Amino acid sequence: MSQTRQRRAFPFTAIVGQEEMKLALLLNVIDPRIGGVMIMGDRGTGKSTTIRALADLLPEIEVVAGDPYNSSPSDPDLQSVEVRQRAESGETLPVEPRQVPMVDLPLGATEDRLCGTIDIEKALSEGVRAFEPGLLAKANRGLLYVDEVNLLDDHLVDVLLDSAASGWNTVEREGVSVRHPARFVLIGSGNPEEGELRPQLLDRFGMSVEVRTVRDPELRVQVVDQRTGYDSDPEGFNSHHLGAQEALQERVVEAQQRLPQVLIDPDLRIRISAVCGELNVDGLRGDIVTNRAARALAAFEGRTEVNDDDVARVVACCLRHRLRKDPLEQIDSGDRVIKVFCKIFEMADTARDAFQLALAA
Repeated sequence: MSQTRQRRAFPFTAIVGQEEMKLALLLNVIDPRIGGVMIMGDRGTGKSTTIRALADLLPEIEVVAGDPYNSSPSDPDLQSVEVRQRAESGETLPVEPRQVPMVDLPLGATEDRLCGTIDIEKALSEGVRAFEPGLLAKANRGLLYVDEVNLLDDHLVDVLLDSAASGWNTVEREGVSVRHPARFVLIGSGNPEEGELRPQLLDRFGMSVEVRTVRDPELRVQVVDQRTGYDSDPEGFNSHHLGAQEALQERVVEAQQRLPQVLIDPDLRIRISAVCGELNVDGLRGDIVTNRAARALAAFEGRTEVNDDDVARVVACCLRHRLRKDPLEQIDSGDRVIKVFCKIFEMADTARDAFQLALAA
């Protein structure tokens, strides 16, 4: 892991608790096609700290030098139009390492700030595409984090989700069109007390996790001690955790490389879809995301075949936010998912406790 980084963050491996959130974030890094993570929970539970720590954990990427879109030197799907044209003409592209971009979207951002702007006057008078890239361009091949996403303008959320799903951003002004890659892991966080997301938008996030304030006194003391140690000596604190950080980084990279070889048995896929059907999940996103998350987890744990336990550990995160809300239903949506999972997979209800414990493993 590079030690000459400009960005300095609390080490991911030093974060106490919140295992479900950390696992969901890691799985989305291993397979960005999962579709991002929505993190809902109390204030002061380490949501922003964990996300910035994740960005700092990831290895540097190779980009085309001077390109504002972090274009890949080898993958055409991750290249801007200009870079692709240069590559097709036979030009040797200059390459430089760059830290994985981590972009914060402020609540007050405008659509132009998010998508970029076209200078129409310059485009018409000089015949050039005068495009000023926005935050989506900067976030390509990285993480885009929206804190308090439930307070963000719905129109901006639509733009974000469309770009996250397609991997491209298109800006059109007065007949002038610019298109560039915008493939990123979308992470949203918020406090349910400040407003809920529309169900159709919540469904577009691949996974959803709920974080709660730690109640155990010993764990709370441990969190305070970790934070105090970091604030008093960031360099020393990071050095102490460098070995664990490097080990986890290597594990993530190996999982990314192993993912294409991971198989999921047809019978297991049928049972996953049976769970979604039993829960009356609308559409097929739940089926797809659960399959992808289970495969990413198997890859993360060094295996090339998905088993029942992999599904058990991700199914609640993949489906709980897709359930229709029953105002008379008192049971937590995560428990509803696990209850149906146990029924379809023919496991005793007591297995639910084991699955909840597995999230903290």
